[in-house]
Amino acid sequence: MSQVHPENWPVLMTNGALDAELLADVRALAAAAEEDDGNPPFSEQTLVMLRGVDDGDSTVASFALYAPDEDSDPMTGEDLAGIAVVVQAGSSGVLELAVHPSYRNLGVAGRLLSALQDNRGLDGLNAWSHGNHEAAAELAERFGYAPLRELWKMRLMSSAADLPDAGLPEGITLRAFVPGRDEQAWLAANRAAFAHHPEQGSMTMADLMAREAESWFDPEGFLLAVNAEDELLGFHWTKVHAQLGPHPAMGEVYVVGVTPDAQGLGLGKALTVAGIKYLQAQGLHAVMLYVDADNHAAVALYQKLGFVRWDTDVMYGPLAQS
Repeated sequence: MSQVHPENWPVLMTNGALDAELLADVRALAAAAEEDDGNPPFSEQTLVMLRGVDDGDSTVASFALYAPDEDSDPMTGEDLAGIAVVVQAGSSGVLELAVHPSYRNLGVAGRLLSALQDNRGLDGLNAWSHGNHEAAAELAERFGYAPLRELWKMRLMSSAADLPDAGLPEGITLRAFVPGRDEQAWLAANRAAFAHHPEQGSMTMADLMAREAESWFDPEGFLLAVNAEDELLGFHWTKVHAQLGPHPAMGEVYVVGVTPDAQGLGLGKALTVAGIKYLQAQGLHAVMLYVDADNHAAVALYQKLGFVRWDTDVMYGPLAQS
């Protein structure tokens, strides 16, 4: 590892999709950080944007810091020490930042944020801290940021026999998502179910197709609740996280949604239980999910099903905004 101080390392600024080499470096850095921390450093949508999937509404900019070899030109270093990524939508943006475990406690994150501040500014920019590590909280305070939002990670460790019986409402059945047929109907149902959600409700066809192209995508685990006319009333999209280092494979309640017309029927609970049972049938007895801490109804439902708070992601914003 180079002994040059990160303040002297140049920052490579990129707008839009990353080239294949830098994208591979970012994926490797993200995997190393997740194995070390137990949390992915980037949201799924950020990685989608870095691959060049255009949803028509957002842009992406990245600030990459390579650690130069001692005997090489500074811009030809081989190690990606850290990267800051900004996904911009209109006048507001969201920042995520990752530092490779081999280059922590050297000032890499501060160097990246200073470069970002100098070249873009921090106006209208919030930042996620996945896992909310102490170093992230200290960095946020240093740059005049305070917590705005908490996203809980909850985990269930149980067998299928421990789950309550939650039958479907009369006249509603479950079937699997059919790629190439159900996209438009699902996007409409998702928009209706998450009309006030800052991320989920804004998913586009490009976003959906990007996820269908992922290795984890399993249409059999994408459960749709339909009526006798095959109208989509709700859904439970499950996900499986593959084993990473010492962290075993785990299922995820990826997203559960119920359209406004089907609210009050108990469909949300029935879909949640059905998806968990599907994951457990795949041999996954650890299941996790994300939920906003202030969504008290959802938190209460998950707690009744046996989920417990496991970790917390925190969104930070400028002090004037908090």
